[in-house]
Amino acid sequence: MARNILITGSSHGIGAGCAIAFARDEGANVGVCGNKDPSGAEAVARECEKFGVKTRVYCGDVGTHDFCKATMEDFIATFGKIDVLINNAGGALKIPGGPKGEFKDMPMDYWDSQIALNLNAAAYLSRYAVADMVEKGTEGRIVNISSVHGAVTWVHRRMLPYSAGKAGLEMFTKALGVEVAKYGIRVNCVAPGLIYTKIMSRYSEADVQGFNHKIPVGRGGQVDEIVPAIQFFADIEKTRFIVGQVLRVDGGQSCDGSIESMNFPLPNAK
Repeated sequence: MARNILITGSSHGIGAGCAIAFARDEGANVGVCGNKDPSGAEAVARECEKFGVKTRVYCGDVGTHDFCKATMEDFIATFGKIDVLINNAGGALKIPGGPKGEFKDMPMDYWDSQIALNLNAAAYLSRYAVADMVEKGTEGRIVNISSVHGAVTWVHRRMLPYSAGKAGLEMFTKALGVEVAKYGIRVNCVAPGLIYTKIMSRYSEADVQGFNHKIPVGRGGQVDEIVPAIQFFADIEKTRFIVGQVLRVDGGQSCDGSIESMNFPLPNAK
């Protein structure tokens, strides 16, 4: 029987790559969840359907409890149960406020929005996914997507709330993983480094080369180099003895040990 997989942040990038890979490789039914790009979410769903699977598209703010609850309820009603939840939605902008974008000038509603997107969303959705998995005896899998910046912050980027949210997500992975292991549910985490997606279009070629120079393997990653790690953690047989782990797929960024190696300046940074 086909598994049912809900993937947040799947209108483009890593999430879209996951949705298509799960549909193609195992014939999974897919819930495609986006926010600011509904046309992209629809396009990903249509691509998945080429492999004969069922899809459902959800567009809204996963940083809000009401949307997450409604989405999970609809997903379960549509497909019967949830087998895999991939909490991929996340992101950051430079801290708004003072001219240097420092924490002391930051509007607190920005902090709230960043923690909601990068941490709360995973908690909200996991709450209802776990309840369904336990009720129905599903040997479910939850895969959280963190970031290299859950381990090392990005000073020039002024990403303090983002780093805090992703670090929290990694501890949430461990804590929830331990709690639900007795039910046969496994919770693990993938932490990508710099990945070439459409958001890289904001940078110049010189900027990209500068980023690459600071990554031990000499380049950023491709979406198809992240997806297999996520598929691994979603696999039932391969992860029976893996609980609460964080796999860093970052070309060595988090292993460098040099804070400077993480401090990539933005194009407008001084």
